[in-house]
Amino acid sequence: MPLNLAVALFCATASLFAIAGADDPYRFFNWNVTYGDIYPLGVRQTGILINGQFPGPDIHSVTNDNLIINVFNSLDEPFLLSWNGIQQRRNSYEDGVYGTTCPIPPGKNFTYILQVKDQIGSFYYFPSLAFHKAAGGFGGIRILSRPRIPVPFPDPAGDYTVLIGDWYKSNHTDLRAHLDLGKKLPFPDGILINGRGPGGASFNVEQGKTYRLRISNVGLQNSLNFRIQNHKLKLVEVEGTHTLQTTYSSIDIHVGQSSSVLFTADQPAQDYYIVVSTRFTNPVLTTTATLRYSNSAGPVSGPPPGGPTIQIDWSLNQARSIRTNLTASGPRPNPQGSYHYGLINTTRTIRLANSAGQVNGKQRYAVNSVSFVPADTPLKLADYFKIGGVFRVGSISDNPYGGGIYLDTSVMNADYRAFIEIVFQNDEDIVQSWHLDGYSFFVVGMDGGQWTAASRNQYNLRDAISRCTTQVYPKSWTAIYVALDNVGMWNLRSEFWARQYLGQQFYLRVYTDSSSLRDEYPIPKNALLCGRASGRSTRPL
Repeated sequence: MPLNLAVALFCATASLFAIAGADDPYRFFNWNVTYGDIYPLGVRQTGILINGQFPGPDIHSVTNDNLIINVFNSLDEPFLLSWNGIQQRRNSYEDGVYGTTCPIPPGKNFTYILQVKDQIGSFYYFPSLAFHKAAGGFGGIRILSRPRIPVPFPDPAGDYTVLIGDWYKSNHTDLRAHLDLGKKLPFPDGILINGRGPGGASFNVEQGKTYRLRISNVGLQNSLNFRIQNHKLKLVEVEGTHTLQTTYSSIDIHVGQSSSVLFTADQPAQDYYIVVSTRFTNPVLTTTATLRYSNSAGPVSGPPPGGPTIQIDWSLNQARSIRTNLTASGPRPNPQGSYHYGLINTTRTIRLANSAGQVNGKQRYAVNSVSFVPADTPLKLADYFKIGGVFRVGSISDNPYGGGIYLDTSVMNADYRAFIEIVFQNDEDIVQSWHLDGYSFFVVGMDGGQWTAASRNQYNLRDAISRCTTQVYPKSWTAIYVALDNVGMWNLRSEFWARQYLGQQFYLRVYTDSSSLRDEYPIPKNALLCGRASGRSTRPL
């Protein structure tokens, strides 16, 4: 290659990354996304593989790292990856959902430029479009603390990613077609642990040593209970927050959630069951993996240990016991408890009620009666280029009004730097799971029945857990506090994937009229442009 061409290419590549944290390390990933045959439940299915792997490769990083992820789409349809829990500070363009990012066309590539700014913990990535999540394409993300930042427990002897989730034997195209016809999904066929069916996955340990498991529920709808035969689980981190180190015999992980537990291999040397089972379902689905001691004297014995099944109070009480470790450091040296969220006055209360119903004879799901339909152009691009007619700010109200479900591209405006209260009201008889991109929030309260202003009397204003995905129990409410310190267009959605696909989501537009880089980065130079943004220019390289 001629020297001047090489220099030009280097300069162009470097300029793409100029907006990322220049003094922080870079990690480069090249991923090829393909279809491939997989057999997780014993029958052949078409899976989505990344570099030939199902699940996809783990991303290992350290606080503030810049992640340069080149994704080549070898599928026959558009594709996007999103990064569950990665906050994309000042940069919602990289969020990888259709409201922010143009899909990668078949046969093309796109380079995500992410910085895991001021974050630690356990998260995951997943495909966000076209019900691809039902075919795979997901993997773990771990963000380690920087070397001089204390972590509130000794380094474990091993650190494992554990991706759990319900699964269908049907291909994602069949499930998607089912939903497109306006039908509900049937009950799942099984549960996977790291892409394997019953007895398929194993974890090797040495007697007397302590291990970390980073467990993410990457499934489509079901809350899951995780347990290890004869071993206790010590919760240490939830979605980027170090927790009070409470010990449990089993732990509920609702769809979309991530948790880290420590356990010590302190039992007689043999193999033990790792068990994952559905919660709040009839029938109960159960699967197993194997915990294998290096000096094991024999295989697993006896039946797999049972766990909670339909008991809601058990799960609610456990959820309330998950609290922030106020004295531990987070991504920075200062203690997590140095931010006194309970002393800040909220400036706005948003009440969100989920609902299910029929629109034009087809199944739909809604938030405050609005069932989201995607526009022809990503909302963030329409906002940036000031393209009218794509969405309307205020197209979803702050409160449920009880009317029938209707279709719209729902966008709610919010002021940058506001401190707000959001109440999720669930009047349905199934558990809900809600996720907000771009943020962590404080889960200040949850209880049965209807939320009222008096419900604030029971809020935890001292050490509520800070996370990005929260459950709402049947006929119950959950309240969160959010400091809106991240400008952008952020997806607030159900993690029950069929509900999200059929409308239970909207976008929170956190807005400022400032054009300062301190508030929001400009559009990426390599951003894909589609819909009514096609043919426009981003910025010169």
